[in-house]
Amino acid sequence: MLDVIIFEGGNAKSPVEKMLVAARHAALKDNLQKISALPEVERIILVTNQPSLAALAGLPRVCVETNNLSPEQFHFGRQLQNLVDRYRCRAVLCMGGAAVPLMAAEEWSFVCREILAGEKRYVTNNVQSADLIAFNPAAVIKQYAPPATDNALALLLRYDARFTQILLPVTLGTQFDIDTPTDLLILAASPFGGRELRAALDSFHLRTDRLQQLKTVLCGQYEEVALIGRVGAPAISRINKHFKVRLRVFSEERGMKALGRLERNEVVSLLGYWIDEIGPEKFFARLADTVAAALIDTRVLFAHRKKELSDADRFYSDLGEHELIADPFVREFTRAAKNCGIPVILGGHSLVTGGIFALAEELGCQF
Repeated sequence: MLDVIIFEGGNAKSPVEKMLVAARHAALKDNLQKISALPEVERIILVTNQPSLAALAGLPRVCVETNNLSPEQFHFGRQLQNLVDRYRCRAVLCMGGAAVPLMAAEEWSFVCREILAGEKRYVTNNVQSADLIAFNPAAVIKQYAPPATDNALALLLRYDARFTQILLPVTLGTQFDIDTPTDLLILAASPFGGRELRAALDSFHLRTDRLQQLKTVLCGQYEEVALIGRVGAPAISRINKHFKVRLRVFSEERGMKALGRLERNEVVSLLGYWIDEIGPEKFFARLADTVAAALIDTRVLFAHRKKELSDADRFYSDLGEHELIADPFVREFTRAAKNCGIPVILGGHSLVTGGIFALAEELGCQF
């Protein structure tokens, strides 16, 4: 049997952060319904600092552990080691509450079958940016220094424990995650999501006009589209398969979190250097001269500046609400993107991974 450990916390301070938390809680409820229906799952252990989630203990097989830890106090690896020890887990699946919200029942079943088929193996949805990790035996986590993040856990299992890696098939369900407001925009403009999540999205009344403009470009005939940020081969392949567009791809700093580069302040960006020289307004003017639409993972550009930003500033940037941003550079960058003569979609890593999968799945093959 398999135990599922779900971590869902946070410390929302601004309206945009609270909106994201509400969406994550809705996705969590949808996930719990799907996971609790799996016959291989013995227990679902939800660890949270959100008192409103305590009522979820009434769902089948769900145990809720509440704490008062802030995001700064929470340590992923130490918490995971403690839970594996206390619950005597044999095989375990760990994830965030809103991870893989679009995964289908058969994909969940695949995870369970593969992880219970033998020992010294782990299942994940992404090599460097894991949103879901199942491993067997669970006790291996106690043999190593506690990993700081789920991404670090995947690297530990692969390179230190020498477990066999089993990657989930690359689909919309396994690649889409809810990390930023841009993910909510993409979902709001799509038919995807469970009952709870769709209800939450409807209540937000998000403006999706730029996304609709992007879709028009994608459905055109060989329009030029820029992909900027931590862009991987699967996203490029998915666009080439589904759309008649010419891509201009600038990929930088893949794995910057998993490899610790962000934490060590080592992130550098060639585009970031260029923007430092000419400024955001000229950058977006030249971008509009070059392509008909752009998807930009801004976290690389922001990390390049070696300045810690608030979640609120990053999230308001995703929504194009520059007037609410405190940091001068992010405010100027977001204003220039919003005023650009083409549809520019700003977001995080999920924009150029799961976001692209969602657009391809919704719009379908154009050939």
